Amino acid sequence: MAVEVHIEVEQPRTSDAELVARTLAGDPAGFTLLVERYERSLYTLAVRTMRDREEARDATQEAFVKAYRSLHTFRPDAKFSTWIFSICYHSCCDRLKRSRRYSGEEIPDRADAAPGPEAQAIANDDAGRLRAAIESLPEKYRSVITLYHLQGKQYDEIASVLGVPLGTVKTHLFRAKEQLRQILAASEKQP
Repeated sequence: MAVEVHIEVEQPRTSDAELVARTLAGDPAGFTLLVERYERSLYTLAVRTMRDREEARDATQEAFVKAYRSLHTFRPDAKFSTWIFSICYHSCCDRLKRSRRYSGEEIPDRADAAPGPEAQAIANDDAGRLRAAIESLPEKYRSVITLYHLQGKQYDEIASVLGVPLGTVKTHLFRAKEQLRQILAASEKQP
């Protein structure tokens, strides 16, 4: 009696550069794969930057549209992830500026400073406390923490995405960590 053995061979992952080239050659499936590859990470960055899920969805979609339209400007020797993160971050910044301009005032950090029951339940758990602490950071520190710790980006990539000098990235990351320590230490003392 013969036994058939099926072995699944994993296909090598197509590089970002190859997908860009396929898209530029007229194959829209290449860009679809890039969207699938980066949509979750970009959305996470947008949510942390915008602090609003609907605005984050719009900013993420806007970033992909901008990227698609200017794909011909992408340098093949560059990292696609850095390029698309930069577009997304700047889309978020543009949306924040527009909303401030139309409202005529600064956007408050929170509509209601008092935590609700859900926020209190989340705050009881360490991950919830950390998320809340990150959310309370100023946007420039929140973005650096998100890109470095949650997205795993290197200093030079973060500098490129945010359009700031490398030293500024290091300073913002240091200050963000210090503020997080202080926030978390203060929250441990509260009953």
